[in-house]
Amino acid sequence: MAVKPKKYLGQHFLKDENIARKIADTLSLEGYDNVLEIGPGMGVLTKYLLGKPIKTHVIELDSESVVYLNNHFSDQDLTIFEADFLKFDLGKIFQNHQFAIIGNFPYNISSQIVFKALEHRALIPEFSGMFQKEVAQRICAKEGSKTYGILSVLTQAFYEAQYLFTVPPTVFNPPPRVDSGVLLLKRKSNFQLPCNESLFFKIVKSSFQQRRKTLRNSLKTFNLSNNLKANTIFGQRPEQLSVSQFIELTSLIEGDSK
Repeated sequence: MAVKPKKYLGQHFLKDENIARKIADTLSLEGYDNVLEIGPGMGVLTKYLLGKPIKTHVIELDSESVVYLNNHFSDQDLTIFEADFLKFDLGKIFQNHQFAIIGNFPYNISSQIVFKALEHRALIPEFSGMFQKEVAQRICAKEGSKTYGILSVLTQAFYEAQYLFTVPPTVFNPPPRVDSGVLLLKRKSNFQLPCNESLFFKIVKSSFQQRRKTLRNSLKTFNLSNNLKANTIFGQRPEQLSVSQFIELTSLIEGDSK
């Protein structure tokens, strides 16, 4: 299928039907009635979603792709939004109903897509799709790994993250210079943290912004008491802490300020 690359979006169009089918099949379809595909392009993945017992919505910024989708899926129960996902009001569109997210995500905004999904985690029980391989691995990385960071901790605080399979450049038009990776995020049954969530986000981000330093040094701006700084957890570097330890750290700092 000949298509124009959306260079301004960092988009590489998937042309392999088998890969598209495999990505569509990663969804469990449990706990929601709607799915939102981000960046459908010419609908290679979309048509496999339309074959499932779920209401399919797509959001596409490229006007030429929107015209194509309207022409080729006019007889399908498909809702098409011509909009920027990062500026899209998800709660208003879905009327606070649960929905899944899926897509072959543009590389240059894929992390931002995840962060926006995290903001709306109460509405999104499942998230599946294709990223640049390094980004997918970073999301799924565990403590102790060099790729473990802000994206890993914040995502895994609320979702179970699973790296599913690697996709070579040859299945795209135009082919990227790197491999891609497909992952699945399933929201945890209890996705409310037992600590101040806003403070948790700030602590995780501050910790990894100076990841070579110990937490005692990277979290100086939180005005920790000398008694708290003596806790052994502050002698560690951020990549050494599990998600549960970051939650514990947040509770310690929250208690210290009272």
